[in-house]
Amino acid sequence: MMKEGLAVRQQAVRAMTLVTEEKRLLSDALPTLVKEFGPGDRARVQRLATGGLRWASRADRLLGPHLRMKPEDPVLNALRLAIFEIYQEDAPHHAVVDAAVSMTSKSKQGLVNGVLRNLLRREPDWNTAPVPTIPKWLRKQLNAAWGKSAVIEMEKVFAADPPLDLILKNPEKSTQWAKTLGAIIRPDGGLRLSSGAQVTALPGYDTGDWWVQDAGASIGARLLDPQEGERILDLCAAPGGKTMQLAATNADVTALDLSETRMARVTENLKRTNLHATTITADVLKWTPEAPFDAILLDAPCSATGTLRRHPDLAYARDGSGIDALVSLQSQMLGRALDWLTPSGRLVYCTCSLLPSEGEDQIATVIEQRSDIAVKPADAAWLDPHWITETGTVRVRPDHWSDIGGIDGFFIAEIRKHS
Repeated sequence: MMKEGLAVRQQAVRAMTLVTEEKRLLSDALPTLVKEFGPGDRARVQRLATGGLRWASRADRLLGPHLRMKPEDPVLNALRLAIFEIYQEDAPHHAVVDAAVSMTSKSKQGLVNGVLRNLLRREPDWNTAPVPTIPKWLRKQLNAAWGKSAVIEMEKVFAADPPLDLILKNPEKSTQWAKTLGAIIRPDGGLRLSSGAQVTALPGYDTGDWWVQDAGASIGARLLDPQEGERILDLCAAPGGKTMQLAATNADVTALDLSETRMARVTENLKRTNLHATTITADVLKWTPEAPFDAILLDAPCSATGTLRRHPDLAYARDGSGIDALVSLQSQMLGRALDWLTPSGRLVYCTCSLLPSEGEDQIATVIEQRSDIAVKPADAAWLDPHWITETGTVRVRPDHWSDIGGIDGFFIAEIRKHS
């Protein structure tokens, strides 16, 4: 009989290895690995794999003196996970070591057992070891864009388990739901819970009263300010958080995404929250609407560098290549979307990127190229004024709100078309 928790740990290590060896993201690797598990075990696999990767660089520092050479990734990830559980989650040492040995191939069991027991005997000071660092390819660019001190503060946020942000279908009930869920009300009015909650078990999930969406990711739809009855297009809509924000205003929403699998999630989320939107699976560069839209939200594909606090796997699955292609794709999407606006229409462009080339530079270029558009300076009362740039766009960094758990990095700009 398999020991309690061993199967969960095995799948967590397999997920970590798919990231480190095959450069796959956890969002792609996990579904197949956990399909036979119940909601609780699925959540635990994700938590262990994410935590193991988040703290891998610190674990490697502790492991270094006990390893003559770097072992293959499945063994190394088993060691990393064990160290994460022992020092970050305060799990019972004997149970963790036993599980790490049991899920390692027989030829490596002696190595795993010896390394972990030697490390525990030395009683290293986990808490004084350096925080995990941003990948070198990204650190260089962020230092240039935001300065070294800001990057150091971002790394502190990346090293912490991020809280859980919720968006309410009826925001006027925030006080009621904050009390029910034991949440705080964020400065922007949304709800924030401590990490570790099993989402599907929380009150209000089954009834569709809220959905999970980082505060940074919610800014774009709010800045668009959708009005009841307006024709609104949500481009690159999956997994549907922004679509639900728009649909909750009783606007006439069309959600479009290239991925059939991801669009299925949009449909599921709309059904759970009892909201309506027309869903279309198509390529933005090939699809053409039958009529123009009053407003368009374009959350363009990007490097996702702003989401490292929630997705530490990005540090292992990405190496900085392909960003030029993404910048080109963003530009093409932005140009097409602007042509689909009505006279006096508006478009909000956003990316979950910390790189100016995917945000500030994109908007500067399109404004220079076209005479029929202009940036509308952001002035919403709920926006932190420190986020608003000199040009009126919005730049949110992970180290903002650091005292309450940070926020995903985003760039957001509203563009108005001349009538």
